[in-house]
Amino acid sequence: MAFPIKTCVVCGEEFELRPDKPGFANRCPECSAPEAAAEPGKPAFEDTTAKADSGLNAERRRVMRDMLYRKDS
Repeated sequence: MAFPIKTCVVCGEEFELRPDKPGFANRCPECSAPEAAAEPGKPAFEDTTAKADSGLNAERRRVMRDMLYRKDS
């Protein structure tokens, strides 16, 4: 069974689209290899973002608690 021949959108080189090819289906293995490898030392998100989100989540919990358990006067 022959694999389909595709043209890379980055470099224009033709390549065979194989089932076990890493990366994108419209890029050759050489062009998609740097994006497939993630940096091992870099966290998935910034710590400052997590701290800001935890502050927002605490405020959301407080507001929801106040709305749910307020006494109707």
